Amino acid sequence: MRVCHIITRMIIGGAQENTLLNCLDLIRDYGDDVLLVTGPEVGPEGDLLSQGRAGELPITKLDNLRRSIHPIRDYKGYQELRRTIRDFRPDVVHTHSAKGGILGRAAAFREQVPVIVHSVHGAPFHPYQSALVRQTYRQCETWAARRCHHLISVADAMTDLLVDADVAPREKFTTIYSGMDVEPFLKANDHRTEVRNRFGLKDEHIVIGKIARLFHLKGHDDLISAAAQVVKEIPEVRFLLVGDGILRKQLSERIDALGMKEHFLFSGLVPPSEVPTMIGAMDALVHTSYREGLARALPQALIAGRPIISYDIDGAREVAISGETGFLIPPGDIAELSTAMIRLAGDEPLRQKMGRVGRERFTDQFRHQTMTRRIRQLYHSLSEV
Repeated sequence: MRVCHIITRMIIGGAQENTLLNCLDLIRDYGDDVLLVTGPEVGPEGDLLSQGRAGELPITKLDNLRRSIHPIRDYKGYQELRRTIRDFRPDVVHTHSAKGGILGRAAAFREQVPVIVHSVHGAPFHPYQSALVRQTYRQCETWAARRCHHLISVADAMTDLLVDADVAPREKFTTIYSGMDVEPFLKANDHRTEVRNRFGLKDEHIVIGKIARLFHLKGHDDLISAAAQVVKEIPEVRFLLVGDGILRKQLSERIDALGMKEHFLFSGLVPPSEVPTMIGAMDALVHTSYREGLARALPQALIAGRPIISYDIDGAREVAISGETGFLIPPGDIAELSTAMIRLAGDEPLRQKMGRVGRERFTDQFRHQTMTRRIRQLYHSLSEV
C-alpha cells in the first residue's frame, strides 16, 4: 500500500512516537511505501527526528504546516498538502493532531484519496477553554470528520467524548491503543542503581515519579501540594519530575517556599530512549494532568512493573484500575492524591503486586507491532468498502 501520514510537528511526544513507529512498521513489516509529511519542529519539547530514529523513512517538510492558527499560512499549507498528496498518489492518508488533521483531511478529500483516516490522540476542545474557542474547535472537528472515512481513538474515552459532542457517529470510530517499543520498559530495572546514584538517591529512598512537560494543566502544582503531607508521614519519599518547560522556575520556587527542596528532583528534558531508565529509578508513577487522551507514561510504568496513580481523566481509567494496577483519583482531589501516594510509598509488597498485574495485563496490548497490525487491517477493510 501507499500510505501518507500527516502530522503538524515531530516534537518529542506521544502522538509523534506513535506516528513514527507506525510508519516504520509499515515499511519494515509490510513493505509499504510510506511518506511522512510534517511541519517545522518548533517548541521546547525537542525534535524527535533529529535523533536519527526515522531511518530511511521518506519525509516531506512543509514550512506552512504549523500548529498556531494563521489564515494565510494555513491556506498555503493546505495547498502544499494537496500538491504533496497529488504527487505521492497514496492509497491511504492518515492524519494526526488538530491542525494536521483538519488541513490534511480537507486536502485528501479534495484529492479524492481512496481511504482517509484520522487518529484522535486527544480532543482539541476541552472544559478549560473559553466557550467560544471550545465550540469553534468542535465545529472544525465535525466538519473534518465528514471528510474522512474513519477515526482511530487511542482510548475508548476519546470516542465517548467525540460521540457525545456529535463530532461523528460511534460506528465511525475504532479504538487502537497507542503502541510503543515495550522491550526497554521490560528491562527498566537494568540501570536502576546507576540512575538513582546519578540523582543522589539512596536505597531507603522511595521515588514517586512524574513524566510530563512542566506546563499548564499538567498538574504539577497539585502534586507539590499533595507532597507536603506525604513527606510529613514518610520523609524517605523523593519526587522525580521528568521533563522541562516554561513552569520550571515557578515550580522550583514553590517547592523551595514549602521547604521541600531536598524531596524534589528535576531531570530536565530527556530523549525517549532514556524514559525507561527513568522509570526504572522510580517505585511508582503519578499522573496529575487535567487533560490527555491516554498518557503513554501510564502503560509505560505498568510495563516496567511500577504501579500508577492517576487523575480520572480521559483514557486513564482504561489502565489505572484502582486496587489492581494503582489508584484512580478525582481530578484536583489533593487529599485523596496524598492518601494514595502515602499508601503506595509505605507498602512495598503492594507496589510489587500492582506493578506485576499491570505488566501482565498491558504489555502485549501496547506493543507497537500490535497497533500497526490493527491499523493496517483497518486500512484494508476500508479499501474494500
